[in-house]
Amino acid sequence: MTQAVVEVGARLRYDGRVWTLAVLEGARATLVTDEGASAVVLLPYLFADPSFKVEGGPAPGKVPPFGLLDALPVEVRERALAWQRHVREVETGFPDAVGQGAPREQFDPATRSLEQRERAKAEELTAAGWAASTATVRRMRARYRSEGLWGLVDGRAVRERSAVGRADERVVAAVRKVLEGQRERSTGTLVRLRRRVGWLLDQEYGAGTVALPPASTFNRLVHAVADGQGLLGAATQRRWHASRPAPPFTPTVALRPGELVMLDSTPLDVLAVLDDGVTGRLELCIALDVATRSICAAVVRPVGTTSVDAAMLLAQMVVPAAMRPGWDAALSMQRSVIPYERLIALDARLEQAAARPVIMPETVVVDQGRVYVSASSVSACESLGVSVQPVPPANGPAKGNVERPSARLPTGSASTCRATPARTSPSGARPRSRMPAGA
Repeated sequence: MTQAVVEVGARLRYDGRVWTLAVLEGARATLVTDEGASAVVLLPYLFADPSFKVEGGPAPGKVPPFGLLDALPVEVRERALAWQRHVREVETGFPDAVGQGAPREQFDPATRSLEQRERAKAEELTAAGWAASTATVRRMRARYRSEGLWGLVDGRAVRERSAVGRADERVVAAVRKVLEGQRERSTGTLVRLRRRVGWLLDQEYGAGTVALPPASTFNRLVHAVADGQGLLGAATQRRWHASRPAPPFTPTVALRPGELVMLDSTPLDVLAVLDDGVTGRLELCIALDVATRSICAAVVRPVGTTSVDAAMLLAQMVVPAAMRPGWDAALSMQRSVIPYERLIALDARLEQAAARPVIMPETVVVDQGRVYVSASSVSACESLGVSVQPVPPANGPAKGNVERPSARLPTGSASTCRATPARTSPSGARPRSRMPAGA
């Protein structure tokens, strides 16, 4: 599309008056009116004024929305590009912007009128299987001239769809209000919910003014409104959603390793044969560094994490992991990108270390579980100079970095594995299971 040209002698509309550009010097323009008034205006200020317009010039072109085009399905984008070639051929005789060669006879502007070219293009598209008439070609030309390539996109592909469809907004608002009001009530039925919504609509708009949709449609509307909002389900689930505080305004940011380390325990959907021959479920405790997104330490044990396990996580974080028998040599620190030679010069014990980062935490973020806020766990952190930062109760997003990896752990039908024999604890406590290497 051609742009308006601002040059000496151009007629401009600015500040509610019509001016003539008399002098153009650098970034300054001297404007005069027919009555003899003059003004000197900076060009950036002139162009930014909402009332600025070039009299008699074409409308400014629009920047094609390339990002929106790339997000469309391939077939929709290809059809819009095909329409662009057809529209160009109707208007200029050439399907592309280069215009090389000679135009086809039925689309030659020198021998065919615009109406004849539109009719020829409609016949060509109809023969190719497109449902295109002369009016369709004319309409696509108008859309292309006003909106560019985006105007040729099928509107059905970019139309925003609401989760509630075409439901009456008054009914949707009433359903949402009734659902919000029964968060703390016992779990009810959809029949009761429908009856309460009807009462609310009659109270606000008058009896019979707003009709309720059929029962099946109403049920689908309720699920569309409540899904993901914690408004349906058991009363305990609704109360849990209602007790969650608002999420933080900014995401958790850590700029250096160890600045923030998050701890969490997650039960695994795995059955293990423990040292005493009893089959039990396992639990995984991990420490995740927020800055590097690396797992600093991990402990697998039978369900029932103790404060000793939390202290073990801290010990594993600050001590290099030793290579175990059967591990591939590629897992050693010698094969990693860590400056191995420099570390060996400082501590020779790193020669048999595995390629796991040794991160000294500054602050550990934990939930309100008694394991992580117990006296032994807090004292272990104090002995290492580590700050403990508990998150608010029932607020998973506050430590979402470690909650998300835990949510991706295997679920479904439990599998069974056998733990390797372990020595009995001198105190007689239940021994901890040890998973085989590579499990």
